[in-house]
Amino acid sequence: MGEKTVGEAAGAQARTASVLMVDQTQTIDAEWGQLRWFANHELGNSSDVTVGRCVLKPGRENPRHLHPNCAEVLVVMKGRIRHTLDAGRDVEMGVGDTISIPANMAHRALNIGDGDAELMIVFSSARREVQGE
Repeated sequence: MGEKTVGEAAGAQARTASVLMVDQTQTIDAEWGQLRWFANHELGNSSDVTVGRCVLKPGRENPRHLHPNCAEVLVVMKGRIRHTLDAGRDVEMGVGDTISIPANMAHRALNIGDGDAELMIVFSSARREVQGE
């Protein structure tokens, strides 16, 4: 008898790691900054989550929006932002600060620093939906 891997022993289907090179990522430029997607259903390298980076130019903010089908986790990697949530709640955030936003909660981020702000963003769905206001 041959040995089985833990996944095989548990009856799991074999899965293959997916590698996406930087030139295969999706970049969306906007007047307020840029979104770059590293993993999602559309890119074909994730069936579980969406992972990306948001760059906000100094003094600029992304439009108020919400995600009806998924939660979002955002980590400030560079700069300072003011995140505005439902009911006008404002939270100032710096490098290393993390915010978890539930599905259907309207929000937006404003760069309050002198240089670009960079935010790592992760969504609980590989098919992230967005609705603007």
